[in-house]
Amino acid sequence: MADYSNTSSATKEITQYLNVNNAKLLALGLVLAFVMYHGILHYKYGNDSCKWLMSEGRFPGSDSWQPYGCMMHKYSKADARTCMHYVSYWGGHNHIAFIGDSRIRQLYHELVNLVSEGQEDSSQEKAHHDLHFKDNKINIKIDFLWHPMVNASMYDVYYKWLKSDQPGARPNVVITGSASWAIKIFNGSASALKNFQSNLTFTREMYQKLKDSTRVVWMLQDPVDEEKLSEDRKMITNEQIDKYNKMAITVLSSSAATIWSSSRLVAQGLKKEEPTSDGLHLQKKSLEIDIQMLMNMYCNNEMNYNDGTCCNTPERATTLQIITAVAFLVCMCISVGLILYRRRVPRNGNKARTENGSRNGQTAQQKDYNESFYEIITSLAKLGLIMSYFYLCDRTSFFMKENKYYTTLNFCLPFAYVMILGFFFTENTDKVNMLHRDQTDEWKGWMQLVILIYHLTGASKVLPLYMHIRVLVSSYLFLTGFGHFCYYWDKGEFGFIRYCVVLFRMNILVVTLCFVMNRPYQFYYFVPLVSFWFLVIYLVMAIPPHVTAQSSEANPMLYLYMILKFVALIVVISLFYLSEVFFEKVFLTRPLKALFVTSDDSIHEWRFRWQLDRFSPVYGMLFAFGYKVLVRYKIIKDDGPGNLFSNTISWTLCALSLIGIGSYAVFSVLCSSKVQCNDVHSYLVFLPIISFILLRNVLGCLRTRYSSFFAWFGKISLELFISQYHIWMAADTHGVLVLIPSYPVLNVVITSFIFIVISHEINSISNTLCSYAVHQDIKILLRNIIVFIAVLLPLCYFNGLLGL
Repeated sequence: MADYSNTSSATKEITQYLNVNNAKLLALGLVLAFVMYHGILHYKYGNDSCKWLMSEGRFPGSDSWQPYGCMMHKYSKADARTCMHYVSYWGGHNHIAFIGDSRIRQLYHELVNLVSEGQEDSSQEKAHHDLHFKDNKINIKIDFLWHPMVNASMYDVYYKWLKSDQPGARPNVVITGSASWAIKIFNGSASALKNFQSNLTFTREMYQKLKDSTRVVWMLQDPVDEEKLSEDRKMITNEQIDKYNKMAITVLSSSAATIWSSSRLVAQGLKKEEPTSDGLHLQKKSLEIDIQMLMNMYCNNEMNYNDGTCCNTPERATTLQIITAVAFLVCMCISVGLILYRRRVPRNGNKARTENGSRNGQTAQQKDYNESFYEIITSLAKLGLIMSYFYLCDRTSFFMKENKYYTTLNFCLPFAYVMILGFFFTENTDKVNMLHRDQTDEWKGWMQLVILIYHLTGASKVLPLYMHIRVLVSSYLFLTGFGHFCYYWDKGEFGFIRYCVVLFRMNILVVTLCFVMNRPYQFYYFVPLVSFWFLVIYLVMAIPPHVTAQSSEANPMLYLYMILKFVALIVVISLFYLSEVFFEKVFLTRPLKALFVTSDDSIHEWRFRWQLDRFSPVYGMLFAFGYKVLVRYKIIKDDGPGNLFSNTISWTLCALSLIGIGSYAVFSVLCSSKVQCNDVHSYLVFLPIISFILLRNVLGCLRTRYSSFFAWFGKISLELFISQYHIWMAADTHGVLVLIPSYPVLNVVITSFIFIVISHEINSISNTLCSYAVHQDIKILLRNIIVFIAVLLPLCYFNGLLGL
């Protein structure tokens, strides 16, 4: 018995510390620790992502290269030519020179093949000669200069460039490297290595003098396959190559030249998978990765691709961002002052409060006002602190970012782990009605977790997975239609205050992020979508005659009015879909236009998202209407824990539900393209959704149990969906945030913990601010709306959103 008591007390002591508040404190400590850690890294090694790109990296997959700490965009031929044209358009010139031996010549050919309109034929070229490529359409010139050794002839090339005053004579970038010929000609002698050192030291002076106009990249020598080398190359051993590489690093480490060592790591990583034909030259895959690194170095800062952060300068803060930062900073300063004041006053004022009954003559109303002011300011201060972390993660290069890499294992392992956890925390619920709150929270929770895994692993390239995720997004909109319809049907409340509450809760985080992160409202496409459909549902239900449970019971003819409302809604949706002109006429009208266009002033994204799920909220409303009618006439009995129907009908519906879900799965596999799938998605998506609902609810043993693990995440699903853009993933969801470099699994665990805790805190802050912003007193609410508009109008005007 004593042992049991000790165990029980120990368990209570442990669980006392395992709570959300302590998790938030731990997350704050981790963030501060990582800020210090990355600050030290930047102080010690600098924050030049180009240096990271050209020096380190790894193979996360069999054929994908990940630079250290930054994201590498994969340049297609069109991307490469666009980059060259863009540089030329803004008055620059594209002149890239390769200086070296046959290995450097391979890079020349690979780059020419990437940027040229056709495929270069190198079969007729003469060995040991200079090569030149020029394309006037994109104003590019690429040279290969045959100088296999570091000697006077190589020095003369740089000297001529230095003395030349002709525009465009100097190249923008020089890629050079040398060792194999010196090893071969001098049979790996020590004197040749010393000669290499002295010549390179002499040539280094040219690098310094040309640094303002020309970037010199010294490529370290890749390893060789000694077994495949011909007899006249046997002396080119990896030991000799290492000596020359070390010497080059010693001589050039403090120079203006960039030492390119990551190309060597690529060759080493692909050596077993892609052996060379002659033991010396690189194979196709290594060359492709090397050229991609060069293109990222040359183009990323010009093209500003979201998935190319290497060598890319972070965007500058706008005036609106600075104003927002100052406002949050003021709130944080006031909050700190209030906290210090409240801690000091109890110590100094305890006696006075005891004797006088109130402090400093404050009335109860003044106390309430002070408490409200304190709660609002501290909530805004917390939100400002969180927003600073958002900005630091995704609008600066302070924290590292990496590309996504999809593999089946990367997707399936976390998916299986999450599902097992969810089933482990299954418990009974006292709610027995169909789609009760615990069940919908659970549904939102597991859907959100699957969507997060899908986004993190970059699984959108797999069409069946893409289509199933589309079903999950549609399910959210289905639940939007179902939930709001049920509320208006049961409550019959169409007041303005609840309308404001729902809109405020859905939009406060997104509106704040638009100001902080300098992104348009449409960038967070899901919130505009659910906000729009909430407005539509509200109008359908609020336009007279009001059809509710109470009114329809008194007058069954109102069912016909409800059906007519549904018909009118479907007709209007179809008109918007069929007439693109009508659609744009409505949504491109100012000032509404600012809510529906992307950063490039295009409405294409909104139209795509809208039409993809244009019927999903209607399906939810129709299902809710049918469900309420069937319950009223006692065809469905969900007032107890038993089955909804007789056993025969219940099991038949379960079987049909499994067939429905399986049928959609087969469709997603057989569908040939995203375009084809998306065209029919809006018509078929009701099948898996309703099949799942029936399977989950028809049997009482399933309806009365739920996963508290999934339901917990379901309560913060909106915050999770929005926050993932910037503090879990990176570069606007195109990459992955890296707090712990070189340890991808541990990094995901830590960033996930911080991300989830912050999402929970944002949910709490939003509820607090909503209770004050959307006051139950209509006069105070109208005052708050006027203040909000007064603040918003100048901001919209100066950002050109009003079109005035």
